[in-house]
Amino acid sequence: MAGLPDFQLLRPATATDAIRMRALHPGSRYLAGGTDLLPNMRRGLVATEVVIDLGGVDELTDLREESGALCIGAGVTLATLAAHRTVQERLPALAQAAFGVAGPTHRISATLGGNLCLETRCRFYNQSETWRDANDFCMKLGSDTCRVATRSARCFAAFSGDIAPALMVLAAEVEILGPLGTRMLPIAEFYRDDGMAWLAMAPDELLVAVRVPLASGWRSAYEKVRVRGAMDFPLAGVAAALRHEGDRIADLRIALTGVSSRPEIIQGLDALAGHPLNDTALAIIARQIKLGIKAMETTLTDVPFRRRITPVLAKKLIERLWADLGD
Repeated sequence: MAGLPDFQLLRPATATDAIRMRALHPGSRYLAGGTDLLPNMRRGLVATEVVIDLGGVDELTDLREESGALCIGAGVTLATLAAHRTVQERLPALAQAAFGVAGPTHRISATLGGNLCLETRCRFYNQSETWRDANDFCMKLGSDTCRVATRSARCFAAFSGDIAPALMVLAAEVEILGPLGTRMLPIAEFYRDDGMAWLAMAPDELLVAVRVPLASGWRSAYEKVRVRGAMDFPLAGVAAALRHEGDRIADLRIALTGVSSRPEIIQGLDALAGHPLNDTALAIIARQIKLGIKAMETTLTDVPFRRRITPVLAKKLIERLWADLGD
């Protein structure tokens, strides 16, 4: 692998300082754990002359309970998140998603914000310079054509972060800081269905924290499939959160990753409220998941496999949550 290109490294002390530095260097990139940015810079996928290191911004590592919610700084590492007692006991989908990212050494460095802002990926994009040149590049870098959908006017690179779907089913909000101040956004609105512009953030903004409600009565979980048990990104990931009233479903939320240019929240599940989790309900769930899957040929695993495995994964997950409700 090639070495890193030369760049200037800036170290802000506060999030406001980081915003100011970004304004002075519009083409700069934020560095958190570096597990995604630095390999992409080595491979020529990201070019920048200025890197803003967020490692010294203490406010980004804040992790506290406040007003019935868990407030998590964007700089909190995935290892810390996975091991946090409140996360494990009250937000198990989030703990499982954090623990499932890459390998142990990655999780020690990788951050919540980094995983939420993870670069979209595609087998035509995430390759060496030689490989990309031989294939005449792609829309995401150096061409005007999407190699996945050659007649498309947009890029179909897939989002493959693990944390986003877990936070979606937990009804989290993100806190974004910009030159004009702070704004809050439901995490489902933080993403766009476009492989080149997948985040609803302006270039001069910074993700600073996530707020997750600590609501009672919910069970949640996250599972994924990948080629290897560590290192690999999910071919498909499913997060689910379930609340019941007796032997009936009160509320069900499902979100997916790896199947689109954004994490997808599954629609059409409200009709299950008041009904038991039986074969009819599971069939409705499978149908709605299939409608929510927008997988393209962005990985080395074919689309039919990802379309088949995602509803199976969801069924297994929801049946397990339902069984746990009786514990």
